[in-house]
Amino acid sequence: MFKQTFAFCISAMIYTAVVASPLVIAHRGGTADAPENTVNTIQQALTNKADIIWITVQLTKDKIPILYRPSNLSSLTDGQGFVSQYNYDQLERLNVAYAFDQQHQVHLSEKIPTLEQVLDHFPNTRFFIDIKSPDANPTEMAQALEQVVTKKHAENKVLFYSTNSAFLDHLPVSLHKFETRDETRSLLTHILLSGGQCPIHKQNNHSKWYGFELRRKVDVVEKFTLGEGHTAAELVWNKAAVKCLRSGGASVVLFGVNNPEDYKLAKKLHADAVMVDSLVDFNHKK
Repeated sequence: MFKQTFAFCISAMIYTAVVASPLVIAHRGGTADAPENTVNTIQQALTNKADIIWITVQLTKDKIPILYRPSNLSSLTDGQGFVSQYNYDQLERLNVAYAFDQQHQVHLSEKIPTLEQVLDHFPNTRFFIDIKSPDANPTEMAQALEQVVTKKHAENKVLFYSTNSAFLDHLPVSLHKFETRDETRSLLTHILLSGGQCPIHKQNNHSKWYGFELRRKVDVVEKFTLGEGHTAAELVWNKAAVKCLRSGGASVVLFGVNNPEDYKLAKKLHADAVMVDSLVDFNHKK
């Protein structure tokens, strides 16, 4: 379905592609289709032709990276409190499908998996890993992630992302990562507001990955002599922005592509990949 010439460079996490259709990333395994960040949901996304799986990790009290996104366990499970308050043997007793069951009137039971279990279960799957722990120490998180990834020989199958640049800054060079969100937003804003001027030097950027929403509402601040002005605006990628950030071989991932119109736009812009919430809905409407 997604026809694409795809070469994977083991040494540097390099994707070289002649894009016919963007690669499809299942957001948290397909958060709209099934209980997010679980083994069964990941398997369902792969069955539905996801190219890459986006997962979210936090760190337990006993320093084990697990798949879970919200800051509080009560958001999705039948537990409460923060992930960091519990050892994994306590967390695995919870039903992470609890909130999904309540919303969709189903009766599922899913355990919170560890990152190691997921990499073990899907040895040939590419994962984009979003580091979320709100109260984790970046050094401890980096050490825990490196230990798991190295143990599973998955260095060239994973790519890390975080809205908190401290987590990315503390990752060792052996682990590949997205450019920071702040840098990506700044570059995108500069290109869009300057009429397409590209501030990136033409060089070998094959190892760089940029990720940001296809459409993002922002507050534009203007400084004046007597104060500042605020204007609500929407950042929307255009061809100049994608071309600039892809210069030198870098890759661009567009988040929040959940309807046919946005997918057509992402394809027209030659994005390398798009992130979707529902593989079932996406494949039906595409």
